[in-house]
Amino acid sequence: QVQLVESGGGLVQAGGSLRLSCAASGSIFSINAMGWYRQAEGKQRELVAVSGSGGSTNYADSVKGRFTISRDNAKNTVYLQMNSLKPEDTAVYYCNVNVVLFSGRYTGSWGQGTQVTVSS
Repeated sequence: QVQLVESGGGLVQAGGSLRLSCAASGSIFSINAMGWYRQAEGKQRELVAVSGSGGSTNYADSVKGRFTISRDNAKNTVYLQMNSLKPEDTAVYYCNVNVVLFSGRYTGSWGQGTQVTVSS
């Protein structure tokens, strides 16, 4: 009932920048948290950044000062601006949202993932 479409991944040299986008659609009444996670090969999925409905944000220590999460509530879209990228940022990045449906049900949803590769 919630569809997420991610875009913006790719290959970039160390020190470069990328911007990820994730648009949510479906029977959405309201969106609570919107966030980004990543999973490097052979590692567990980890939180990168999250944005609460009230505007609060939280970042993994490894990306603080380099990544910025933002959201456009009118478009049900969350962004992740990634600057000063490092090879260790290489991973598949997943969008995650927690929403309230028109039915009143709370649910979470994951995007399909987008590959970010940072070359040294």
